[in-house]
Amino acid sequence: MSVLARWGRPGLLAVMMVTGLAFPLVVTNALDTNIAIVTLLFAAGVVAWNIFSGYTGYVSLGHAVFFGTGAYTVGLIALDHDLNSSVVFATLPLGGLAAAIVAVPFGLIALRVRRHAFVVVTIAVFFIAQLMAYDLGVTHGVAGVTIPLLNWASATYNNPFYYAAFLTLTATVALSWLIRNSRFGLRLRAIRDDEDRARGLGVRPMPVKLAAFVLSAFITGVVGGIWVLFIGQALPSSAFDPLYDLQIALMGFLGGFGTLWGPVIGAFILEPTQQYITLQFTTGYATQIVLGGLFLLVVLFMPRGLLPTGGERLSAARAWWSRRRPSQPVPVEPGAEPSAAGPLSPARQTSTSPPGSAG
Repeated sequence: MSVLARWGRPGLLAVMMVTGLAFPLVVTNALDTNIAIVTLLFAAGVVAWNIFSGYTGYVSLGHAVFFGTGAYTVGLIALDHDLNSSVVFATLPLGGLAAAIVAVPFGLIALRVRRHAFVVVTIAVFFIAQLMAYDLGVTHGVAGVTIPLLNWASATYNNPFYYAAFLTLTATVALSWLIRNSRFGLRLRAIRDDEDRARGLGVRPMPVKLAAFVLSAFITGVVGGIWVLFIGQALPSSAFDPLYDLQIALMGFLGGFGTLWGPVIGAFILEPTQQYITLQFTTGYATQIVLGGLFLLVVLFMPRGLLPTGGERLSAARAWWSRRRPSQPVPVEPGAEPSAAGPLSPARQTSTSPPGSAG
């Protein structure tokens, strides 16, 4: 049992890594790899969102600003320099950097307020950014940005995007784990539990929150850059999509808000399901209806998510099973006569003199 407890988790992680790396080599269907790429991108995006929102308790509905900024930055660089080879992946850090730069004034404004007011501010900033994408000349307005066609082999065209998304997700989960087990992560969770008390204990909330916000924005910008390279076009309506914020928030709450693996589980459940619904139903509103209804059900009946709720149910089942198990018999020393009253208490065992003796 100790060997299983020691090596079970590393073994499971190794199996997951091998499975992820081998997936595009085994599954060659273009539709399946398309769904896998989008799922990995959403998983990386929701883990990045969870680094800020899950660890601080500040629910952001404006991360599409960073997604769109990264997408437009990478798309414009690829268009202006006519990049059509693997070198285009070198522009991904620039997309993350642009998103991080945007996050600084965004965070300085939004993080001055808390909780519900913060959510409202992030939504307002998102719509401002979307309108700017429609109106600014650098974004090409309504026409958007179309990048050059990448000259890769058609049989393995999706593989570079898959591995870029997979490595981004892996790095983001590793970073989330490091933050969660660091003093920085402890400060973030202290802010989530009680920000005023954390300030009283010496935590400076504003710099800590802003650092997590900018870091989360950088990763989201990289995700947006991979997305625009994969899709081939960035439009204001798709790069700055309000449904993106709804989806990553729902994935985070579904899997487990503020946990390490909950956002990944939520993305791996929700995104393939959404893709299936989109393929099965021609109406453009079926996915939105399902998303809204699922969000309502999760908030009402499972607000802590699958992982925390499942852990609580498992602990309760173990406690119930331990109570039903028969108690172990008390061992009797050789030569001792068992008492009808049961095992002797320590006081009775130490007192062997008859009552009333002088001792």
